[in-house]
Amino acid sequence: MSGQAPVTPLARVLDALGVGERDIASRTTLTGGTYNTVTRVTLTDGRDWVVKTPPPHATALRYERDLLVNEVAFYTAAAQAGGPAVPRVVRSEPDPAAPTGAYLVMTARPGRPWHEAGVGTGVATGAGGAAGAGDGRRLRAELGRLVGRLHTVTGSGFGYPAEPFGPLAPTWRAAFTAMTEAVLADAETYRARLPYSVGHIRTVLAGASGVLDDVTRPALVHFDLWPGNLLVTGDPGARTIGGIVDGERMFWGDPVADFVSLALFGDIERDRDFLDGYARSAGGAVEFTDSLRIRYALYRSYLYLIMLVETVPRAVGPEAAEETRESVAPRLVAALDAVRGGGD
Repeated sequence: MSGQAPVTPLARVLDALGVGERDIASRTTLTGGTYNTVTRVTLTDGRDWVVKTPPPHATALRYERDLLVNEVAFYTAAAQAGGPAVPRVVRSEPDPAAPTGAYLVMTARPGRPWHEAGVGTGVATGAGGAAGAGDGRRLRAELGRLVGRLHTVTGSGFGYPAEPFGPLAPTWRAAFTAMTEAVLADAETYRARLPYSVGHIRTVLAGASGVLDDVTRPALVHFDLWPGNLLVTGDPGARTIGGIVDGERMFWGDPVADFVSLALFGDIERDRDFLDGYARSAGGAVEFTDSLRIRYALYRSYLYLIMLVETVPRAVGPEAAEETRESVAPRLVAALDAVRGGGD
């Protein structure tokens, strides 16, 4: 006697929205993410959705609890910023059959990921090159304007909206300390290979924590603005940004934190096109003071720690883990050195 096939998370979500098989024109699994399952669903009536469902397992970093709560908060808040190119939330609810979090249905945005569109990043790399003539430079300025506009939105407190470490904090120092403590605890739990001991890294980060008190407004921070989450649309010579997506890693905090993923292994200070666009919409030029540079180094350290530690619960395999370590560990060392050296 054969049993019925299990109902997939996608089928449960679509059923909750009253969508059956006859209503679906196409569905495509989208790749590039490392946590949630993402599917683009086009309906016969022309509606075009992206559906995100959380993984069935609970093996994750501490900050990853209810990530899609963060993403809903990001798109909802971004709508206050005058309509930057972000999806509109169609529906998001807890899935009782998926104990790891809620699902999210949102409108699809036009375009292809920046790095697949044949457009240079415009960011100076550690090797000294600066890609991105033509469309690339103009798009970096457009991106600067969009990100600057997002950063004008203010939250009610600091930290992740999903509150994985408790309620939003009244100060950025308290929130960021909880964030870094969580990833260091994850490093110990998963026995992640780091270039220094957890205790040493904790001491370095704590030694510079006073500079975080310079941040008094909880701004909307995406924190994952790598080219894969930036959609580009249009023909060569007339390209534009069609979407800023995957806001699940967002938090309320220091807008400087977004500069890390915008120039992941590069130098944001040399990205004049982005910075000029940013200044036009964020209320003035970015001044790279000692305080800003130290904070920037702290946020680089945080992201590089996440990148190294997450390879263990992701079970990426020894080869991929070693590739990540080879590329990220030296940059974590450099970021921690910058923290100790006052941002130099």
